Amino acid sequence: MPVTDLPDVPAVRPHRAERPYRVALVIPLQGPAGLFGASCEAVAELAAAELNAGTGLLGRPVELVVVDGGAAPAVIARQVARLVDSDLVDAVTGWHISAVREAVVPTIAGRVPYVYTSLYEGGEHRPGVFCSGETPIDQLAPALRWLRDQLGLRRWAIVGNDYVWPRRSSVAVRSYAAALDLTLLDEQYLPLGTGDFGAAAERVGRSGAQAVLMLLVGQDAVAFNRGFAQRGLQDRIVRFSPLMEENMLLASGPDATTGLYVAASYFRSLTTAGSLDLVGRYVDRFGPHAPPLNNAAESCYEGIRTLFALAHRAGSTRVNRMLAVADSVGYDGPRGVMHLRDGHVRQRVHLAVADDVDFSVLTSI
Repeated sequence: MPVTDLPDVPAVRPHRAERPYRVALVIPLQGPAGLFGASCEAVAELAAAELNAGTGLLGRPVELVVVDGGAAPAVIARQVARLVDSDLVDAVTGWHISAVREAVVPTIAGRVPYVYTSLYEGGEHRPGVFCSGETPIDQLAPALRWLRDQLGLRRWAIVGNDYVWPRRSSVAVRSYAAALDLTLLDEQYLPLGTGDFGAAAERVGRSGAQAVLMLLVGQDAVAFNRGFAQRGLQDRIVRFSPLMEENMLLASGPDATTGLYVAASYFRSLTTAGSLDLVGRYVDRFGPHAPPLNNAAESCYEGIRTLFALAHRAGSTRVNRMLAVADSVGYDGPRGVMHLRDGHVRQRVHLAVADDVDFSVLTSI
């Protein structure tokens, strides 16, 4: 299956039904989230290859067109719009931050299906956008309740990147805190790519918080983990993150992840049949030294499968036909049973704790 960069516009275009079904795969290849970009590309390639081993998508082979989702949002939006305007792609998917989604959607909404795979702040309802990632109501709220009930954590601080996902998620967290009788003592938001989080960690240490909610992306979360541990804070303050995948765990190092809890719909260490099957197929295709399989990358697998499920149920690749049947779409995958409702994929969320270089799944929340 070819994976290409931005293709040139052909002089003569074949009829849509006679050419491959091309999907713009928007994934981070640079910046803080570039840490797991290679994993995202590999897992998406596996998903496309599995479809192509059958009948493809409605009889058309699936091809991926990789777009660097780690560039500036406006640049990414122009690249994606060019692909759609030139009829070079039939759909858009991939893991990228919400600032990118906010820039891309106005340029393509309603023209091609867009499956946004990242966990995000919720609230996306524009036409043709389907969200297959976790949202705060299913991820943060039950995790905060579990951490309160099981560990007695009631005093919290927030450290986040300064953009739409952390800012809007924190609004939801304030409402959850009020309902759960939690106290939010401090909030701080730093630019993407900050690098040095020593001062942020020290501020958390002075806040009186029992726990800190990390709304940090990729390498920034790694830097915070290291700064946090260097100051000995992990001995008295718990960390909780909705975005901490296996690459980030490895990069942080086992000495910097004690007492780190994570909520997500997929972990490589899940022992469900669907998860174990995916790990086996991934290793068979790419070998034991492939980019680590992780929850951010696996979301790209779900993006391809969601596109397939929508097209299969609609019997068409047109957005209006997909929208007409979307609420009846579901499938069984590595995350378990998935149901699409109101433009969002509903799925089970798990809580895990960092255990050396992997995650130990504690419970489903």
